[in-house]
Amino acid sequence: MPSATPELISPRSPRVSAARRLARRNFRSKERLFLAEGPQAVREAAGHRDTLVELFTTVEAAERHADIVGEARAAGARVHLASEQVVADISTTVTPQGLVGICRFLDAPFARILAARPRLVAVLAHVRDPGNAGTVLRCADAAGAEAVVLTDASVDLYNPKAVRASVGSLFHLPVAVGVPVQEAVAGLKGVGVRILAADGAGTDDLDDELDQGTMGGPTAWVFGNEAWGLPEETRALADAVVRVPIHGKAESLNLATAAAVCLYASARAQRASGGCRSVTTS
Repeated sequence: MPSATPELISPRSPRVSAARRLARRNFRSKERLFLAEGPQAVREAAGHRDTLVELFTTVEAAERHADIVGEARAAGARVHLASEQVVADISTTVTPQGLVGICRFLDAPFARILAARPRLVAVLAHVRDPGNAGTVLRCADAAGAEAVVLTDASVDLYNPKAVRASVGSLFHLPVAVGVPVQEAVAGLKGVGVRILAADGAGTDDLDDELDQGTMGGPTAWVFGNEAWGLPEETRALADAVVRVPIHGKAESLNLATAAAVCLYASARAQRASGGCRSVTTS
C-alpha cells in the first residue's frame, strides 16, 4: 500500500521541472521522452517493453489504480508519489486523472515497416491537428492496420493531445515519423502496396471500389489536412484518389470519420474471399 505522505510536494523540484518541460516539442525531441496521462495510457505504457521510465501519481490515484502502479514498478519505472498540485502541474489536461507517465519514444524505422510487408497502412500526410492524428491512429489500430506513417509535414506524434486521442493505440502498432510523403509512397509501392488517397473531391467512389473488388490487396490510405485536403502533388502519387460517398445532406465528413470508413472498408475487403487476409488471420 502506498504511503499517505507524498514524497514530491513542490512543483519546483528538479524531477517535476524536467517532466513539465516535456509538454514542449523541443524538449521531447531532445530527450526522446514524452508524457502519457491517465490510467489507460499508463497501463499500456507499462505493458510495452522498456517504454515507461517514470510514473508520477497522487496518493488517491495510487490507491485506486494499485494494479497499474504495480505494473509500472514491475516494468522498472521509477514511481513518484506526488501531491495533487505536482501532478496537476505536470499534466496538460484541464482535469488531471492523477497518473502521468514519462515514456521513451516509440517510433519505428520506416525500413522495418516495409520489411514486414504490411497489408494495411495509414499514411498521415499534412495532418496538423494532434487530436486528428491520434484519432486516426486509433482508427488504424481498431481496423487491424499493421502500421501508421506520419510524414515530415504532419504534427508531432508525441504531442500530449495526440497521445491522449490515440487512447493507448500508440503503444499497439509501429509508427514511422518524419518520412517525406514521396519516400513513403515509393517505399510502400516497392513492397506491393496499392496507394489510395482519401479526398472528398476524388474521382473514384469508395462504394465503386468495393463493388469492383479492387480493395482486397495490400493497401495504404493517404489522409490529408482536414481543412484543405491533400495537395495535388500528393494526390498525383496515388494509384487512385477515392472519395467517401455522401448519401445524405451532410457537407462532408471530418478526417477521423472518413479515415475510419476507409480503413474498415479495406479491412473488410481484405478478409473477404480472395482478399490478402484469410478470415482466420488476426
